[in-house]
Amino acid sequence: MPRFRLTLEYDGAPFVGWQRQDNGASVQGALEDAVHAFSGERVEVAGAGRTDTGVHAEGQVAHIDLAAGRFDARTVMNAINAHLRPLPVAVLAAEAVADGFHARFSATWRAYRYVIVNRGAPLALDAGRAWHVKAALDTEAMNEGAARLLGTHDFTSFRATHCQSASPIKTLDLLRVSRHGERVVVEARARSFLHHQVRNMVGTLKLVGEGKWSPDAVTAALRARDRAAAGPTAPAEGLTLVAVGYPG
Repeated sequence: MPRFRLTLEYDGAPFVGWQRQDNGASVQGALEDAVHAFSGERVEVAGAGRTDTGVHAEGQVAHIDLAAGRFDARTVMNAINAHLRPLPVAVLAAEAVADGFHARFSATWRAYRYVIVNRGAPLALDAGRAWHVKAALDTEAMNEGAARLLGTHDFTSFRATHCQSASPIKTLDLLRVSRHGERVVVEARARSFLHHQVRNMVGTLKLVGEGKWSPDAVTAALRARDRAAAGPTAPAEGLTLVAVGYPG
């Protein structure tokens, strides 16, 4: 049965998240309905990352299995896109892959970007795509705080209380803060993340940027291994799954 790898982008605002749920529309469900509409097959779309409600993607990866020999990759991409309209989800690329490829388990890294718009005026163009923070942020201090989280640690302080991961130990390969005018961008990359880990790290770094916390306080929060010791969870709308990496 041919397997197809899909590269996707979507606006997370109208969805309850990636994963199919009973309480609202999901990205996974929208894709599965689109596949059924053109192929007549009920398939499970496996995704590389289970983005939360309101989180966006510009490089999500998924895979599907379809009946042998019926469709080529270009037809799969165009047909899914045709049946996704008018939902804000698009298949950017599709390719046939070996049966051993798995969107989630074959992935070697995932990269996220979090955007803060740091100004007094309300958001117009970036509404729903960034966190609006009025207080001036010191990005150099935020970067120093971010450096305290790099490497392999027990990230219990930065995981959601309902996180289902078997272990809180993760290896954070990149956590970088940069300023581009009014935009403060936080980039994060790791093989995998705990539930809400990126948003909880951003919420903590915001406290450092505002001068409410020192970088040393980030280290103390990490060592506490207690969710209550870290900062708040940043809003979902500022977060985007940028890319997923695979061997080769």
